[in-house]
Amino acid sequence: MKTVLILNGPNLNLLGTREPQVYGSQTLADVQALCERSCAANGFALDFRQSNHEGELVDALHEAGRLQAKGKLAGVILNAGAYTHTSVALHDAIKGTGVTLIELHISNVHARESFRHHSYISPVAQAVMCGFGVNGYALAVAGLAGMQAAT
Repeated sequence: MKTVLILNGPNLNLLGTREPQVYGSQTLADVQALCERSCAANGFALDFRQSNHEGELVDALHEAGRLQAKGKLAGVILNAGAYTHTSVALHDAIKGTGVTLIELHISNVHARESFRHHSYISPVAQAVMCGFGVNGYALAVAGLAGMQAAT
């Protein structure tokens, strides 16, 4: 059974209390439970992580690239939070490892502040999902399963 790595970036540990009008009232633990159900339904194991530190996310992407090369990882779903708009390091890690990656955002970033309209992740992602709330995680897992079936 292949694993899906779901990486969550800075401030996503505050889900449920941070701007609930934008991000909803579900917590990161709720999101993890949703992802566990979605992965199980799609025949995947789940590796779910959150970090407020860019280097930890880069290290996780490097690890993901190695696991995918060994056939153990289906891909990565990355909600990079604010690093989406600032991190060339995450872009380079994704590009350098060649890992299959879906960029995910809970809110519709294109309907928000202009600085959120640019992504360093999108050019190296296989797909981008935004604006579905936390349900976007389950949709992204299903999308990754579809990508796997197509190969």
